[in-house]
Parts: sequence; C-alpha cells; structure tokens
Amino acid sequence: MSKRRSFLKSATALGAATLFHQTSWGNEPISSPKPKIKPNKLKPGDTIGLVAPGFAIKPEKLYLALEALGKMGFKTYHTDRIKGNYGYFSNTDEERAKDVNEMFANPDIDAILCARGGYGCTRILDLLDYELIENNPKALIGFSDITALINSIYKKTGLVCFHGPVGSTIDDEYSQAYFKKVLMEPQEVLPIKNAILKDPKQYRNSEYYRYTITPGVGQGELVGGSLTLVTAMIGTPYEIDFTDKLVFLEDVEEAPYRIDRMLTQLSEVDSFLKAKGIIFGVCKGCDRKRTTDNFTLREVIMDRIAPLNIPAVYGMSFGHIPQNSTLPIGIEASFNAYKKQLRLLEAAVC
Repeated sequence: MSKRRSFLKSATALGAATLFHQTSWGNEPISSPKPKIKPNKLKPGDTIGLVAPGFAIKPEKLYLALEALGKMGFKTYHTDRIKGNYGYFSNTDEERAKDVNEMFANPDIDAILCARGGYGCTRILDLLDYELIENNPKALIGFSDITALINSIYKKTGLVCFHGPVGSTIDDEYSQAYFKKVLMEPQEVLPIKNAILKDPKQYRNSEYYRYTITPGVGQGELVGGSLTLVTAMIGTPYEIDFTDKLVFLEDVEEAPYRIDRMLTQLSEVDSFLKAKGIIFGVCKGCDRKRTTDNFTLREVIMDRIAPLNIPAVYGMSFGHIPQNSTLPIGIEASFNAYKKQLRLLEAAVC
C-alpha cells in the first residue's frame, strides 16, 4: 500500500477525533495543531547533514558550504544524491525525498541544513515520512523554496523547523551569529536585531528601506517564508493556518505586479485575515521605478496590506540577502510594528 493510501486510510479512521475548520478556498480540512516538538540544540562537534531538496548545487558552492560549516565547528555529511543533476533538480523526486528521510533517520546526524533552495520542494511533500520525522526530531534549516518543507513538517509533526541560511549563504557574519543564537544558545527571550548595513549601496537601495505599514503590536507563533511558496501551498493539504500567527514573508526577483497578485491571493484567505502581525523581510530585486504604467514595491505592499489593519512592517533582516536571520517556525514571538522590533519569547531548541 502506498504512503498516500496509508495516509488516507489513517485519516479516515481518525476522522471522528480530528477537529476541522474550512478555508475560503474550498473544503480542504485543516487538522488541529500537533503538540510542539523542539529539536536538541546544536553544539560544536555535532554533525550537520546537507541535502538538496530542490535545485542542484554546484560543486564549488558545496565546497564553500562545507568549509564554512567546518570553521563554525561542525562536522558535515552528505550523500552522493546531493551531487546529482536531473534536469533542473539535484535528483529525482524519490531520491530527494529519500535523502531527507534518511537524514532524519540517521542517528549520527544532529541537524539538517539545506545546501541551497530552488524549486522542487513542493513535489516531494507527499513522499516524506512524517511519522519517521516526528519520531526522530532534529533541526531542519533553510529558506526560499525550503519554505514548503519547514512549514509542512511543522504542520504535520509539530517539529519546530528553521527559516535561516542555506549552505550556499551561511558564510555571512550576521547570518552565522543568529544561527548560533537560535540553534546553539537557547534563550527564553531573544531580540532579533536588524543588521547594520555595511555596504553603502544597500542604504541607497529602496528594497532595503525599513518602514511601518500598519502600526501596532502582536504576539503569536511564527510561520511563513517565501511569499511565492506560501501562496503556492494555498488550497493544498499543506496550506498554512495563519490564525493568530505572526506571518513573515519575503521574495526575490518578482516584479511589483506579481507581488500584488500574491498578496491579493493571500488577502482572500480567511485565516490570513486573522493573523496577529505581518513581517516583511527584504524583497531583493522586486522594486521598480514609478512610472505612469507601473507601481513601486512599496506602493503595492501599502495598498494590499494596510487595509487589513494588521500590525505590519517591511525591511527586516531576512530573505534573499546576505544578512539572513534565523526564524523558528512555530515559536512564540512578539512584534512591534512601530518600533520595527521582533522578539522570540521562548527557546527554539532544548
């Protein structure tokens, strides 16, 4: 019997014990939240397994990732699947999913870092062994298309996952600092301070401007990631429930009209309207000059988000930028849109 049939059979048997609510996108039931599972904290000498669940990673990028992790005090491990090339993927769907499942099952692996992002993660969600993952909890870290993995695993298992740097971007000082603060130095309260921009070009780039969209404060669990992936999961069994959550969003190289389309889609989701806060990172490569036939990124975001009357801010230090903080999916946080402050209210690891 396939995993899909097994899942459907189990879901039917447990139907009477499962709570459901409807979304505005149809009749797809959303189950009650799983109990939260926190992975063990990382320590020097631990082994980090690298996977490429989407696009293939170039050998030189893989080498730099292994070198950076080594300098941070970690041992590394990866299978030959990470070096594959199947069209634009690192390997077939089955092999990429197998790599993720085996990393969770391997007792010698202490955490899993995605070597890079790139399309492909949504294709393997049905192939992951969520029971195995739930029974072998460990930190999974990545961003961009990895958004699909970290939110779906949290939803299906309760395991706290991490929106943070991938192997090809972990060599940045700021990114490493918050990787360590969140994953190695658990604190009950941890302010996520915005990066001090060292490159003068960033200060002149409108995409790096920080501004309040809607003033106010909010508190809730963190969910989110790539705007493209968050919207792509709407209407699927992996759709994020935004109710009472702090939703963080970012994207890269998407024209303002495409950001407009995705934010319009999100604003039609009932649970998104019940979010406690909306936090945008830096949407690199997404702004355009104002013309008679175009809007700027800021105009689009203000037009789509401000009317929701949910505390919201743009320009926090995460996303497709060098300064990418580590944000744990499922961890309680507080947010002050006026002061542009985000604070974790519980340790993300144990």
